[in-house]
Amino acid sequence: MSNVKVDKRRRIRISQGDVFRDVECIEYAIEKRGVIEVSKIVFPLVIVLTQDCDLEQDSSNRGKSTQNTKLLSVLVAPLYNAEHLFLGEHLSDLGLTMEKINIKKTPGTTLMQNERPRYHYIDFPASVPLVASVADFKHYFSVHVTYLESIRKTNFVCRLSDLFREDVSQRFAAYLARIGLPA
Repeated sequence: MSNVKVDKRRRIRISQGDVFRDVECIEYAIEKRGVIEVSKIVFPLVIVLTQDCDLEQDSSNRGKSTQNTKLLSVLVAPLYNAEHLFLGEHLSDLGLTMEKINIKKTPGTTLMQNERPRYHYIDFPASVPLVASVADFKHYFSVHVTYLESIRKTNFVCRLSDLFREDVSQRFAAYLARIGLPA
């Protein structure tokens, strides 16, 4: 459970492994009698999961005559405060009570050692003012590229170094590729 390596410098584009604060997720939008109701969830922290090659091609080909590499959205996963996740309170603001995970027993220790496929534990270095966090791959969502670009200047926190971002990416891909077994 060593600290990950991060870079706090902002690039000129969105990158895989970027961590952003206060990212909105549109839960739903409905129209009732001419009034549009939009429900959104604001996640305190998210990590960018979209492959960096796709993000780079999207950025470098903007404004060209063909848009074959244009991305409409970027995949992100919420980063939850690890302590809150272990207590099952990380979604209490949404009125949800989650399973408690005992940090001193196998479920907690395997989560912190990144041996539970659904989660990725990140212990940020002291230079980054973030508590230990957990990405929950079950809660991934997409955000529009232009939205993420619009908040990049003010909401960018840091970027995981290449080695650590690849670890997150591989684990996310493995989680999505798992074979669902009946209960």
